[in-house]
Amino acid sequence: VLPLHIRQALLEQANNSELLEIVLDLGRPPEARYPYQEVMLSHIEVTDSDIEHVVSRIGCFSGDNRAGIERTLHRISAMRNREGRIVGLTLRVGRAIFGTVKIIQDLVESGKSVLLLGRPGIGKTTMLREVARVLADDSKKRVIVVDTSNEIAGDGDIPHPAIGHSRRMQVPTPTLQHAVMIEAVENHMPEVIIIDEIGTSLEAEAARTIAERGVQLIGTAHGNTLENLMMNPTLSDLIGGIQTVTLGDEEARRRHTQKSVLERKAPPTFNIVVEMLERDKVTVHPDVGLAVDAILHSRPQETEIRWFDENGEVRRDKITTSLAPKKKEAALQRETPKIYLFGINRAKLEEAARERGVALEITSDIKQSNLLLTAKNYYHRKPQKIRDAEMAGIPIYAVKSNNLPQLRQCLDTIFTPQREPPSSALAEAEQAINQVKEGKGPVELSPQNAYIRRLQHLVAERHGMASHSLGKEPKRRVQIIKG
Repeated sequence: VLPLHIRQALLEQANNSELLEIVLDLGRPPEARYPYQEVMLSHIEVTDSDIEHVVSRIGCFSGDNRAGIERTLHRISAMRNREGRIVGLTLRVGRAIFGTVKIIQDLVESGKSVLLLGRPGIGKTTMLREVARVLADDSKKRVIVVDTSNEIAGDGDIPHPAIGHSRRMQVPTPTLQHAVMIEAVENHMPEVIIIDEIGTSLEAEAARTIAERGVQLIGTAHGNTLENLMMNPTLSDLIGGIQTVTLGDEEARRRHTQKSVLERKAPPTFNIVVEMLERDKVTVHPDVGLAVDAILHSRPQETEIRWFDENGEVRRDKITTSLAPKKKEAALQRETPKIYLFGINRAKLEEAARERGVALEITSDIKQSNLLLTAKNYYHRKPQKIRDAEMAGIPIYAVKSNNLPQLRQCLDTIFTPQREPPSSALAEAEQAINQVKEGKGPVELSPQNAYIRRLQHLVAERHGMASHSLGKEPKRRVQIIKG
């Protein structure tokens, strides 16, 4: 396929077993790309005749400017100028690598739908190819590959042996991929459908339709992590979709959050998400619904890291990742909040702040604020200012009525930090008791509510220590001393 001088220069390279792609751009020297380096193959610039030499020996380019070589897995992509003339080619090397699926074989054989994420070129399509072969040949399932660019099973009408006994459906143009996905389910009774590069809302909707019919889906999407997918409005439906909901006052106070929060909209299309970190290392989210909820609520989430060791065995390690608090909430804890008032009496709010001993700054510019305070009746009408605040992600607090008790309660919600769970508070008491036993004097614990303080007093009494409470709410705390 390549011109003679480029082919000879390529054969002189020592590491062609790792070759990723060859780049031919008009008027530039040809390049060979490897995982960790790029090599200039010749100082002679690529000419029109070089490009024509390659184009004349490959298949026709499809609507997405991709072509292949019949009965192989290689892919050739074209770059065109304004007139439609080809001025650049990317020749990507396709390989059937056996054993790559071993790292996630238990997941794909479980019958659950699996979505592979990772940067371009990391090996998502290679793994799909191996998944198709294993499920069709080893698990004896009816597998159909929807091959939009003929990249999974190669160019031509006969699919490459790398997909085993899987059947391959070709797609006339990339815009019809969603229609072929539905056609595969309706006409050919598959147990598994394999799709490469889900990238449009129509394809995401087709994937959900297929999953709801009980067919297992194995697919890929561009995006390095689950968080990337959540921020993509086109593809977020694959993991359940994200929507804004409005909480009631009690629920917002219980969560220590604003009234408008993000929630998952529906069950995810894919049950499992696999993030490909490297060719031989992946992160597994075994329950996508729980993982998305944990990210939205800033809760720790459990993931599993898998990798191949030097002996080719799969190693696993479960880790818990803690997410940092949202920027808006962290800003409220670090500095004096700048509050924009909408329908709230400024004098009453300042009086409530003096009574509570808290500092706040009232601003007349909503863009400079990091919190909006309003009354419930205004909030339900959704005037422009409140809509602007929601669009900007500014936390909104709504009080039932514009009076001192309600404003005091609102300030308590804003300025009272989220309480530690009882187990952490009791562990702190145990640690303080040990310090007192070592002669380090009286030890004060973190402020807690009355119920947890009572538990801490009981812990001290059980260890023969004396304890009493200091300070005023909400900073009332327990001090432990020798009995």
